[in-house]
Amino acid sequence: MAFSLLSVGARAMSANYAALQTTGNNIANANVAGYSRQEVEFSTANGQYTPSGFIGQGVDVTTISRAHDAFLTREVSAAQSQAAADSTRLDLLSQMENAFPTGDSGVGAAASSLLGAFTDLSTSPGDASARQVVLSRADQLAQRFANAGEQLNALQDGVVKDLRTAINGANGITSGIAQLNAQIVRQQAQGQPPNDLLDKRDQLVQQLSGYLQVSTVAAPDGSIGVFAAGGQSLVLGDQVQKLEVTADRMDGSRAALGVRQGNGMLVTLDSTALSGGGSMGAMLRFQNQDLVAARNSLGQMATAVSARMNQQQALGLDLRSPAGSGQPLFTDFVSQSQAGALRGLADVGNARDGSGNALGSVEIHIDDASLLEAAEYTLEGAAGGGYVMTRTSDGQRFSTADGQSFTREGAAAGSDASFHPGFTLNIEGVSAGDRFLLQPVGGAAANMRRVLDDPRGLAAAAPLTASPQRTNTGTATVSALTMTGSGFDASHSVQGSLSFTDDGGAYEYKWDELDASGAVVGSNTLTGTWQAGQPIALEGFSLTLAGRPAKGDSIAVATTTNPAINNGNARALAGLGTESFIGRNWSAAGSTGGDTITNAYAGALANVGSRVQVARTASEISDGVATNALAQRDAKTGVDTDEEGAKLIQYQKSYQAAAKVLQVAQTVFDALLQATSR
Repeated sequence: MAFSLLSVGARAMSANYAALQTTGNNIANANVAGYSRQEVEFSTANGQYTPSGFIGQGVDVTTISRAHDAFLTREVSAAQSQAAADSTRLDLLSQMENAFPTGDSGVGAAASSLLGAFTDLSTSPGDASARQVVLSRADQLAQRFANAGEQLNALQDGVVKDLRTAINGANGITSGIAQLNAQIVRQQAQGQPPNDLLDKRDQLVQQLSGYLQVSTVAAPDGSIGVFAAGGQSLVLGDQVQKLEVTADRMDGSRAALGVRQGNGMLVTLDSTALSGGGSMGAMLRFQNQDLVAARNSLGQMATAVSARMNQQQALGLDLRSPAGSGQPLFTDFVSQSQAGALRGLADVGNARDGSGNALGSVEIHIDDASLLEAAEYTLEGAAGGGYVMTRTSDGQRFSTADGQSFTREGAAAGSDASFHPGFTLNIEGVSAGDRFLLQPVGGAAANMRRVLDDPRGLAAAAPLTASPQRTNTGTATVSALTMTGSGFDASHSVQGSLSFTDDGGAYEYKWDELDASGAVVGSNTLTGTWQAGQPIALEGFSLTLAGRPAKGDSIAVATTTNPAINNGNARALAGLGTESFIGRNWSAAGSTGGDTITNAYAGALANVGSRVQVARTASEISDGVATNALAQRDAKTGVDTDEEGAKLIQYQKSYQAAAKVLQVAQTVFDALLQATSR
């Protein structure tokens, strides 16, 4: 019996010593991130049979378990993944906001300054200093667009570099998970869970979630598989598939993520499946959505502004000798010379020749910059012939047979399904299944320049001059002559007369175009009725009258002979500030809507500001959710030093009691020895 009592005491001391050691380890690691509280699990040793019944044999240590909750652990990883994504996107959007400055440093202020300079020029159309100010203001506007575009391009480059850095961190973590998998499998095979290794692996999975959203699947041998992008494996057992940064399939300036498989093949991951969480997912979302929207918005403005001002400039007369139609003021995105900069980008999977060059090509030709959308499109060759163009921002599809006219798919019955995007396409050699990314405006801002250097090249004068006859009896005067058609041949002259045939405003306009020899090369007669407050639309120009004409009144129209004192086109250029020529909507009845320069820029500012504000709110919310999730997990699995201190006293007393059992057993054993030795 003494030997049994010794065994019971020894077991009790050993078990309580293990409990003391585990409790002390908990206290030591109370402030270690990711450490899970450990606890000794006891079980009663099998009793010894006697005729009088089973006599207990003490206690055994079954295992040392860790406080672990799989659900809360997954919740922490998911919450921190979302928090990392929202924080990263907020940071990137805040940087993008710097490309859209407000106040005097913004595009809107530069546009207003240019329009003001045109107004000043209209008061002194021949003044060299006023002309130089216009060029200076035009250069400032072009630089504002270019600087903003370059900032967005720099952000794109920064995203690619940050992705490469993040990839290195993520690959280091997946390698660590694979190594821990191997160690855990070996040690768990001995029959007991390696708690510290399991904690380290959970911590690495949590860190990996900060880079991208992942899921894990436990295997029977104790290892886990780590998956991303809807099922692509990153870790299986002790095997790792490395992440890589690769170029986007169609736009090589953008980045995509891929996984290098064991056979050496690189599998590109779906960016939409990665955008759910993690800093890398946020970078891809920012690159493919926010940055594209900002670049297109800025490019739409740059293209429309340059096209409209160049168009109005071409309608006037400059001060060169001899005077001619105004040359482009800004980069000409509409002219055929710029078509090479507006090519559709071919998908890497398109049909190619033996040298790897795409067999098909697509060129974009802008024909009406006011109709251009702030959007990108994909074009794909249809199996049955023709092509399908899809707007990437909302998925709206348009069909076209030749790239010249487009039909909106899914239009309501009876409605006009025709669509005019402001450009046409020159499509050559495109096969069914070939895909192209169309960027009509995305690169415009960064490439906008002032291209007119000679102040004399500013076309401040209208090529025609309208003069009321002195014998008129009505009160009508010419308020404005605005050119509306293509520029007149400077080598020809025009002689015309607008005559009012009654007091109600009925008129007849006759004109002749004469060549340099005085021969008539063109003539026409137009009739109509003038209405107060409405311009009179005539051949290539319109007249706005102040006052009221009377029967028999006439207005002479002739070629401008002294451009230095004519301000007709300068006034028209200044008037562009109130014209809505950006983002107009096309319909069979004519284009409608649109924004002015300042309103378009204000809208872009509001859009970016809204994105930043939404991102800031989302970041604050997700950060709070992540903090709460971590607190809930730690409350269940972390170390409470007060509780561990109480356990320490409990196990200390149990250990001392076990030692007393051994002391009693020793006394009994000594008594037995003395009794048997007599």
